[in-house]
Amino acid sequence: MTYRIALPWPVSVNRYWRSFNGRNILSLEGRTYRQKVLAAVLVAGRPKTMTGRLAVLIEVYPPDRRRRDLSNLEKGIGDGLAHAGVYKDDEQIDDLHIVRGGLRTGGEVVVTVTELEQARENK
Repeated sequence: MTYRIALPWPVSVNRYWRSFNGRNILSLEGRTYRQKVLAAVLVAGRPKTMTGRLAVLIEVYPPDRRRRDLSNLEKGIGDGLAHAGVYKDDEQIDDLHIVRGGLRTGGEVVVTVTELEQARENK
């Protein structure tokens, strides 16, 4: 099974967590992004939850020319897709690729999630 979805521009991992009373908790920005991912998945049609090992391709289309560390974007995307029920946990991801594309107004991320057995069969 392969699932492809366009998502809004993610919150950076630098703003995803906040410390509160000595604990790390999901920030308001992190919770808001997670809800946006859930809404996008519901509109696109939620697939049956993937339970096996996964390959994930994240295509990043920044909103502007600022310098960005792409690895700081992955956490919110991965957690959001798990929260939306695309897969059980981002621990299932064995093959992860993040690719920067051209600029898009407002920014966008296109994610393709493939069950690993299917990915191997297509090679």
